Amino acid sequence: MNHDMTRRSGPRNVVSSHSVFGAPCWVSLTSRDLDATEEFYRAVLGWQWRSGKLGDRFRIAMVGGTPVAGIAGLASMWQMAVAWTPYFAVPSADEAAARAQERGGTAAVGPLSFPPGRAALLADRDGATFGVWEGELFADWEKWQRAAPTFIRLHTRDAFDAAIFYGEVLDWASGRPGCCEVRYEGGEVVLRSQGVVVARIESGALGAAPDPTIRPHWQIHFTVEDVTACVRAAEKLGGSVLSKGGDEAVLRDADGAQFTVVGV
Repeated sequence: MNHDMTRRSGPRNVVSSHSVFGAPCWVSLTSRDLDATEEFYRAVLGWQWRSGKLGDRFRIAMVGGTPVAGIAGLASMWQMAVAWTPYFAVPSADEAAARAQERGGTAAVGPLSFPPGRAALLADRDGATFGVWEGELFADWEKWQRAAPTFIRLHTRDAFDAAIFYGEVLDWASGRPGCCEVRYEGGEVVLRSQGVVVARIESGALGAAPDPTIRPHWQIHFTVEDVTACVRAAEKLGGSVLSKGGDEAVLRDADGAQFTVVGV
């Protein structure tokens, strides 16, 4: 969900989920302890924090004045796992949730109203969690998109099957004006919005049988200047390193949420 719906006086260009439908529009972390989460990501990723407009359970992470991500202190209230989740823009959250369930997915939470929009937390038919957002995007969304502080990749058992599921739920490659394009490139399914790569789906070697040991999930990647420094800070604050190679590391925060840091 988009945590910051800042309304400004005077005319402004409003970006809504209708104009960028199907594209990732935000990433959010469900948390049990907002203060501890803020401390961890401030130390590891250098984030500064400000309050969101949806209430005292929401925070916005900032880097150099650009909104990067949000956290929602709802894990205990909604009895959900602590995890990073991508949200996709949709014209109708109710319709997207219904489509997901018709195709074997599940609706974990919602759709619920978060004025000026609606959100739902869903899972695809292999269990990977994602969200949908209907309504205005946060005030600096275009700045967030241009800065590209994050990117997302779905690790799943069958990339083509997953692409069909998400395509039908989110209207990818539907032929509608403004829809996202989907292509197979370099061993991955690549999603583009307005010509820009916004997500990737991978499932191993081309032609390989689906791997039942894979736990399908959307992995959130954050670009950083110093991967080694992030690893050290994470370990110091109770996080762990799941893997590290080259200029990339997969980390787990102190509460168990998994994410990736990638050197710029």
